[in-house]
Amino acid sequence: MRHVAFMLVWLMLAMPLAGCLGADDDVTPVDEGPEAYPNPWERGDLIYDNSDVFSRVTVNGTYGIPEAISVFVPVDTITAADGGAGLTGDAEVHLGLWLPVIEGCDWTLENVSEDCRVPVIADVGPYYDDGDVSAVTPADRLGRFLIENYVPHGFAVAQVSVFGTGESNHCMDLMGTDEQRGIDAAVTWLGTQGWSNGRVGLIGKSYDGSTPWQAATFGNPHLATIVPMSGLIGVHDLMWRNGSMEARGMIMHNGVYGSFGIDGDSEDSHTLCEGYLEGYANGPAAYLSGGMVTYGGNDYWTERSFLDRALQNYKGSIYIIQGMQDWNVDPHMAFPVHQQVHDAGIEVKTLAGQWAHDYPDRVSGHSSQGSGRGAEAYPYTLRWDWADEMLVWFDWYLRDEGIAPMLGVEMQDNRGGWRFESTWPAEDTQYVEVSGSDLGPTGASITGTNSITMSYGPFENDTWIAGMPTFHIPVTPHTTNGAHGFLEMTDENGMHLGHAVMDFRFHDGGRDGVEALQPFAAVTGKMEFFAMDVFIEAGESITITMTQTGEDYVPSPASVGWYTINWDGALLTLPLVERTCDELFRAPMQEYGGETGRIC
Repeated sequence: MRHVAFMLVWLMLAMPLAGCLGADDDVTPVDEGPEAYPNPWERGDLIYDNSDVFSRVTVNGTYGIPEAISVFVPVDTITAADGGAGLTGDAEVHLGLWLPVIEGCDWTLENVSEDCRVPVIADVGPYYDDGDVSAVTPADRLGRFLIENYVPHGFAVAQVSVFGTGESNHCMDLMGTDEQRGIDAAVTWLGTQGWSNGRVGLIGKSYDGSTPWQAATFGNPHLATIVPMSGLIGVHDLMWRNGSMEARGMIMHNGVYGSFGIDGDSEDSHTLCEGYLEGYANGPAAYLSGGMVTYGGNDYWTERSFLDRALQNYKGSIYIIQGMQDWNVDPHMAFPVHQQVHDAGIEVKTLAGQWAHDYPDRVSGHSSQGSGRGAEAYPYTLRWDWADEMLVWFDWYLRDEGIAPMLGVEMQDNRGGWRFESTWPAEDTQYVEVSGSDLGPTGASITGTNSITMSYGPFENDTWIAGMPTFHIPVTPHTTNGAHGFLEMTDENGMHLGHAVMDFRFHDGGRDGVEALQPFAAVTGKMEFFAMDVFIEAGESITITMTQTGEDYVPSPASVGWYTINWDGALLTLPLVERTCDELFRAPMQEYGGETGRIC
């Protein structure tokens, strides 16, 4: 390992309590003690600090923020067979580390006293020095939030570069086995240092929200909790849905992230590793087949699938955070994942709001959403209590202190109402089945340019469509090219509510399909909408429009063709719940009532 270098990055804490905009004078401030962190539905009248671009803990920690330490962690599991740095035997990942300044604690000692050992919170990703600051500089994406909020509370914080990015060498592996080994090595290093209490938590958004899932696949004993925010449970899972490919699917490895490892230095040769070379073939191959291209022993996509291995090996807790309007990393990364994690015996909580590809507390992102894509829920999407929420979580799972978090799902509907469910879809969900012919479809064939519309309603009571509606549709292809379908659900005013997509070669759903459909041989496409939680007022109706494709999905060459539909055999299933105003809670720091908010 290289000599540990020091860089001065003294940060000044400035955390004044801010007043609640437009709030009444009798709003209660948060005080110290266990009562400072009430349950989510009890925070509506509390004041939180909204003076920065992110949320702040309401009780400031007492420890100082130190110099950043630059650390290179050797990864001895990378061998010559992996190419890149495996050929020279010096693979390493780089991280920046902040240790709290605690009086009487000397982190340079080999045997640090037990009272001085601290847990670690880490953000692991590809962006340090690649479109962002270096790993030893607090990043505005998340690092500054972590460092300024939690180092003073006695947590160490690390910013880690995955292979091929920042100052980490080897190959940009796009979440492959090499990258996973590097992350695991960083977790082990952070959990085994003399100053560490042995527990590490990983948190991050997007790519940085996928690295926690990667780490969880190893069952590393030092990984105590993960907080994936819009994180991938698998690369193929994200970019292919029932055989349908997002437009970026073919180029994500070599066309986007692979370029991070090419910056004109002596380590550019590391780019030519096994995973990078495989990426050239596997993107186009998956586009053509719609599947994971596992024939011939190919494991490119399977090694980039994390959920099953995490459920089998991981022993810590999971806090999933997901934007329900995130169509960069779609909500099926969180649902039905939450229930799968719970069923595996893992303690899990999910926070799901009507924001896009963002954090729960960022005004700039939340305020820019369009109608049907989160605008109707803003500003009630903003969770200024999020810093406190994470402090409670980290206290409990990284050092057995504080109060046990309430497990379950905090869900926000598309009109802004928050509620807590023990699981989602809720246990009392009613699954209403409607024959396709009863929806009044305006046609019975899809040719590539036309559309078919259907409607259901009006609803008798205020109702939530809360879950993943299904629409089983018998289709008969009339060409050798197969068939592809897209469904969009809107309200009666045309506002987007949800959508579903399918390459009908994958008519049973999932990642396993057939090579080709037979002309004039009917199959039933078991289409499932992406997770949605939408409020339908009594007297309103919904419309479903079917076209060949939509959003940014690209039908493969083998799935574009003319087909007819047997609506008598079609079945729409809607997951419905009814809730009262007493079962909704208010996000803190927001005004409700009148024309500005519908919560009673």
